[in-house]
Amino acid sequence: MAVDLLLGLQWGDEGKGKIVDVLTSKYNIIARFQGGPNAGHTLEFDGIKHVLHTIPSGIFHPEAINLVGNGVVIDPVIFSREMDNLSKFDLDFKKKLKISRKAHLILPTHRLLDAASEAAKGKAKIGSTLKGIGPTYMDKTGRNGIRVGDLELSDWKTKYRNLADKHEAMIGFYNVDVQYNLKELEAEFFEAIGALKSLEFIDSEEYLHQAQKDNKSILAEGAQGSLLDIDFGTYPFVTSSNTTAAGACTGLGVAPNQIGEVFGIFKAYTTRVGSGPFPTELFDKDGEKMAHVGREFGATTGRPRRCGWLDMVALKYAVQVNGVTQLIMMKADVLSGFKELKVCTAYNYRGKQVTHFPFNVEHENVTPVYTVFKGWEQDLTKLTKASELPEELNDYIQFIEKELEIPIKIVSVGPDRLQTINR
Repeated sequence: MAVDLLLGLQWGDEGKGKIVDVLTSKYNIIARFQGGPNAGHTLEFDGIKHVLHTIPSGIFHPEAINLVGNGVVIDPVIFSREMDNLSKFDLDFKKKLKISRKAHLILPTHRLLDAASEAAKGKAKIGSTLKGIGPTYMDKTGRNGIRVGDLELSDWKTKYRNLADKHEAMIGFYNVDVQYNLKELEAEFFEAIGALKSLEFIDSEEYLHQAQKDNKSILAEGAQGSLLDIDFGTYPFVTSSNTTAAGACTGLGVAPNQIGEVFGIFKAYTTRVGSGPFPTELFDKDGEKMAHVGREFGATTGRPRRCGWLDMVALKYAVQVNGVTQLIMMKADVLSGFKELKVCTAYNYRGKQVTHFPFNVEHENVTPVYTVFKGWEQDLTKLTKASELPEELNDYIQFIEKELEIPIKIVSVGPDRLQTINR
């Protein structure tokens, strides 16, 4: 049984959580393969809005097993709060939620290091969520990190103390004013470790291998978006892990030839949180309207998202890098009421027109070239069938499909799981 992947194709916030929730009934296991609590997956159903940060988005389905893979970095404090927030829904965490022993832990001092590093950059700051993600991945690649499996060993607190002391010395190196009380942070951290240890720790690569042999269906859930990938994103304004399809192999221990469908999710327009280049960003009333109608605020940080027209150059790049087999368009309803829509189909890049995603897409190097489409007035949020979609939206969809040579199988017309149209 192949492992299917679900990935974001832009700068994150595409709506992955909703679609995982929609698709979960078809899968036995939902496995998160990278990132940390800097991601926020929003799900809405039965009139309730849920925001998940580390726990996979299949947690609300009664039969699905939810696995946090080795490629994820876990903040026990945030993880414990997530469990507390979900406790009123009578979820059996011990049965439904499993954690890879090889996943790395975010320590309180990782968060402090993150804050010190960002403060030291001044105006050149990356726009970190300050969750300690980057420093944790640095310790992972530097072979200093503490993993979930270490919590089962008697000397793990010694390893913790040595690493935390090293971090404090590094914070001093940045020479910025970071106020903190480590004893208070550690008390909260150690209490949260107790909650984490109530769950089952597993050798997840073996677990998934056996699940495949037993013909269990598996959906790998990505966090952030492809343009935030540490290798293929708009570096250095990226996250610290591989958000693309290859990250599922390293983040779960799944062989490349075991990958099945690759679901690529994108918004009908484009958004970005934090710093970094954004060729199609709008600074006018159209951009304000997208932000207002789309409720474009980060699920984790609450920061307003920058908005712009759909960037087909970037989208085509993400489709190629990931080997996408099916597309899913989100937030088509947000574009209702625009008299005309624009799609970036090429860049003027350093005096030449290009249709590929170049090395540097900072605004001084890139000017978008647009194709204009007629908009539609119809409210899409009450639609239930593909035959009800307005002609102008169908034209928009068909243009995208032709450009990308990939079918759009799902169109989302609202945040609720029921506001989902299959084509």
